Formats: sequence, structure tokens, C-alpha cells
Amino acid sequence: IKTLGICNLALTIPARLIIGMLLDRFGPRITYSILLMFAVVPCLATALAQDFNQLVISRLLMGIVGSGFVVGIRMVAEWFQPKEMGIAQGIYGGWGNFGAFGAEFALPILAVSTSFFAGGASNWRFAIAFTGIITAIYGVIYYNSVQDTPTGKVYKKPKKNGSLEVTSIKSFWAMIVSNFGLIFALGLLAWRLEQKNIHFLTLSQMYLVWLLLAGLFIYQSYQAWQVNRELLTGKKTYAPSERFQFGQVALLEFTYITNFGSELAVVSMLPAFFEKTFALEHVVAGMIAATYPFLNLVSRPSGGLISDKFSSRKWTMTIISAGIGISYLMAHFISSSWPIPVAIAVTMLAAYFAQAGCGATYSIVPLIKKEATGQIAGNVGAYGNFGGVVYLTI
Repeated sequence: IKTLGICNLALTIPARLIIGMLLDRFGPRITYSILLMFAVVPCLATALAQDFNQLVISRLLMGIVGSGFVVGIRMVAEWFQPKEMGIAQGIYGGWGNFGAFGAEFALPILAVSTSFFAGGASNWRFAIAFTGIITAIYGVIYYNSVQDTPTGKVYKKPKKNGSLEVTSIKSFWAMIVSNFGLIFALGLLAWRLEQKNIHFLTLSQMYLVWLLLAGLFIYQSYQAWQVNRELLTGKKTYAPSERFQFGQVALLEFTYITNFGSELAVVSMLPAFFEKTFALEHVVAGMIAATYPFLNLVSRPSGGLISDKFSSRKWTMTIISAGIGISYLMAHFISSSWPIPVAIAVTMLAAYFAQAGCGATYSIVPLIKKEATGQIAGNVGAYGNFGGVVYLTI
């Protein structure tokens, strides 16, 4: 079960980077619509799976759908002013993650209430297939309902595609290191799938995956060199108004590891934690665990709003990050001797700070370089999944 939880996150890592590039090139309307309609494939594959290996493959594919978050970041950035960016991005992200609460709360009920279709057993197959069908239908609705920018506003695209165009040599090498971190997370997943208690991959297959990942990193680095060749050979310099430091992106990648990375990990393991710690029924434990993503409705927008209104976005991020650490240390002490309402309260406190941190992070992302927002959001978002994979592995 833990392995499947990691698989849900794994392919989101490269997918967010790819979707970020496609988004900057083709715009939110086309990119998001195709991604939403694609969701029916992994949902039906999961619903029809007959063994563990099939579940692993279907959950890996599901990770691609998770990259959709990046698309909305760019779209919201097109429709709102910088001074409103935090609250706008917070509401978008908060309602998105609130959907996780809706799923965690509603899907067990749907599975149980349709058990007469499954001979009295929990009809989880129907519940998962149903979500894919609904998402695909919404993809069609989305395509017919939105436009990329307000009327009269031009959608700015990067001059080059294939990699992020940076504005200094130092930033180029920082980007290469950042790309390696994401490859490392995928290598870690391959190692996990080779472990004896899982054995989805053989040892030779794991080495083959590592070899392919090394090839991917070399290709990715070559693409980055191609896009930034004029800068690296001294043929091009950027005006001060065009410059940004990749260090800004890297700092946000690390904040997203601590906030969204931890949120992904906790949402994946919290139902089982409550079920085992307090000896609860699975459905009841799932509903209690759903309080964590439920708080996204207010916490993520509040993080963005505080970032907008407070005099410093940097200090907002710093204070919230400290709150994440303190609240998770408190949650560490939860045991079966605790009253369940107190355990839920501490869990909600940790949820608030982690989710407010997500809102504060993405209040800054669209302000770095507007036309590359998709790629920057993809990098930062991928590191959230990096955090999820690392935390769940630990």
C-alpha cells in the first residue's frame, strides 16, 4: 500500500516539468483539457486491475494527471494582478486540494453504497472508475468554457523551448543540480520497487532503470545547454529588467518540499495511521484523515493572503516554515492513549501550517519571470513530489 502511495507521486515529477513546457507553449486551455480527459485512462486501469503489478502501472500513470496543478498557476497569473497573486493562487490551490478531502470522504461512501453491484463487497472499482469518467467530462466542459487570457491581453510565450532559459552562468549550473535532484527521486523509487518485500523490479531491471534515468539526465542537460548556449559562450547578456536568479527558484523548491511534500506524504499515510493507532474501521479512519486535506479550503488561501498583506513575502514564508516544523514535532507524540479529538486537533494544526506554506510559496512563483511561469511552477511543483517520495520512503 505504501509503495502504491509513492507510485501515485512518482511520474508527477517529470510530468510537471514536461507539462510546464507544453503549457508555456500551447496555453492553459489546450494543455489542461487534454490532461483532464487523459485522467480516464489511469482511473479505468486502476478499476480493472487484477494484480499488484497492474496497480503499480496504473498508479504511475495517475501521477501524470497530478501535474495539472501547474497549468492553473499560469492561468491564474494571467488573470490577476501581482498584489492579488497570493490570495488568488491560494484559493485555486486550496480548492484543488480540498478536492482531496472530497474524494477521501465521498469515495468510501460511494464504494459502500454501491456494494450490491459487487456481491456485497466494497465497490472500490466503481468509485475509482467514476472519478475518471467525471474528470474526462469536465475536460470537455473546461475546453468549451475558458480562454487563456482576458480579452485583449497577449499570452506571452518563452522565446525558446526544451528547457528553462536562465540569465546567468551561475543559474545554469544551479538548474542542472536541481534537475539531478528530481532524477535522484525517481532512482529512489526504482530502488524501493526492487526491495524483497515488494519485488516489482528485479535487481537487473532496477539497474536498467537507473541507466535510463542517467540517459534522461544527460539529455535534459544537453537541452538546457542548447537553450542557454549563447549565454554560456558569452555571446548574450541580459538587461537588468530581464534577469532572475535560479537561486530564487531553488529556495521555493525547498519550501515546497517542506510544505507540499509533507502534505502529500501525510495524506497518503494518515488513514492507515488513524486506523492502526486507534483501532478504527477503515471507512471511519479515512473520514477522520480527510480533516487534513479539508483544511485546504481556508489554510492555503490564508497563506497566500498573509503573503499579500504582510510587508515581506520572505518573512511570511520563514514564519510559516517554522510553524510546520513545530506542529509536526507535536504530531510525532500522538499515540493510542490520546483522545481522538486532541489527535485530530494537532493534525489540523500541522495541516494548517503545511498548507499555508503552499499558498505562500505560490504567491511568489508567478512573480519571478512571467513568460516562464509554467516551467518555474513545474520545477517547484515537482520538488513537492520529490519531498513526498523521499518522506514516504523514509
